[in-house]
Amino acid sequence: MSSTVSDQEKAIKRRGICLVISAPSGAGKSTIANALRAAEPRLRHSVSVTTRQIRPGEKEGVHYHFRSMEQFEDMATKGELLEWAIVFGRGYGTPRGPVEEALSAGYDMVFDIDWQGHLQIRKALPGDVISLFVLPPSLEELERRLHARASDHPDEIARRMAAARDEISHWREFDHVVVNTDLDRAIFEARAVLTAGRLLTRRQTGLADFVKTFGA
Repeated sequence: MSSTVSDQEKAIKRRGICLVISAPSGAGKSTIANALRAAEPRLRHSVSVTTRQIRPGEKEGVHYHFRSMEQFEDMATKGELLEWAIVFGRGYGTPRGPVEEALSAGYDMVFDIDWQGHLQIRKALPGDVISLFVLPPSLEELERRLHARASDHPDEIARRMAAARDEISHWREFDHVVVNTDLDRAIFEARAVLTAGRLLTRRQTGLADFVKTFGA
């Protein structure tokens, strides 16, 4: 996949999009998101805010923005987070400012988050979100992939499988759905969704000025 910026992207100003990818654990959303980031020069990664302790090797502003729970709750109250959640007593969220700055500059953002985060971002940035849900070929294949990771205890796999059924029940809330039977194909289809979103007439804010050069 080419990582060059097209002549059209250089010539026509546009507002970026938020590509939200959701899926049950093990279906491949993070792998697909990472592949898009590696291939697309105008696709940015959002650095999340967290209240958990920094781990060895992690850097502030690179891996996370590390904040106290009090700071995190203050950000949420002030509307400075596009989406947030408390998970096992720790706060995780997406800062609004960097995302809006990137969109205004014509950069796209990709998020691999759950269905609840998707709804929060869509509410916070109406008109800027294009969403993609990734389905596994079957629940049996999903369970096989989780076992193949060899990183989770059987009890954890059972918990993830139970959560997967709930996650999958929200597929209708998404703009697009991809079945990840073949990873390369799923990445290709996800990139097609991103490209189509970029080419929407309403997102190409500089299109009118470009068309004027044709005398139209």
